[in-house]
Amino acid sequence: MTYTRDGVTIRPIKEEDLHHMWELTFKEENPEWKKWDAPYYPHKAITYEAFLERKDNVVATDDYWGIEVDGELIGMVSYYWEHKPSLWLEMGILIYEPKYWSGGYGTKALTMWIDHLFNEMPLVRVGLTTWSGNERMIRVAEKLGMTMEARIRKVRYWNGVYYDSIRMGMLREEWEAHKAKN
Repeated sequence: MTYTRDGVTIRPIKEEDLHHMWELTFKEENPEWKKWDAPYYPHKAITYEAFLERKDNVVATDDYWGIEVDGELIGMVSYYWEHKPSLWLEMGILIYEPKYWSGGYGTKALTMWIDHLFNEMPLVRVGLTTWSGNERMIRVAEKLGMTMEARIRKVRYWNGVYYDSIRMGMLREEWEAHKAKN
């Protein structure tokens, strides 16, 4: 299954994506994207061989898809279960390449991902968690009609500063109303 909107595609990861995915994610010790994606958690570069040991976690899975622009893999969308018995699902997005930041690619990818999740699962709500230092992520969530459901104050410590953990969410009926307006 693949979705495309205005030049942005989301799709499952393929074997042939692995080397580029490793270059984007684990080749460098301090990649630029890590400053925005939970920088308070350590990131460690790993060899390509070590990355390949994890390939079953990313290739052709339902919960981890690539974002592609003009045939180039630039990021990923994902989801995980906060509590599967109650269908509490959290999603994520990461655009690795800085040249694609603030260009609307993440908004398009996340729009397709939310549609996919609501269409493929009997979800009542989708959510995402970020931190107050990632203002771009908060803006994307708000642009898509998400509500700030929780702000846990000063629980993310990075570079000598405390930040808030931000939980955004959207109910299925809110998503349908948002899509009808846009």
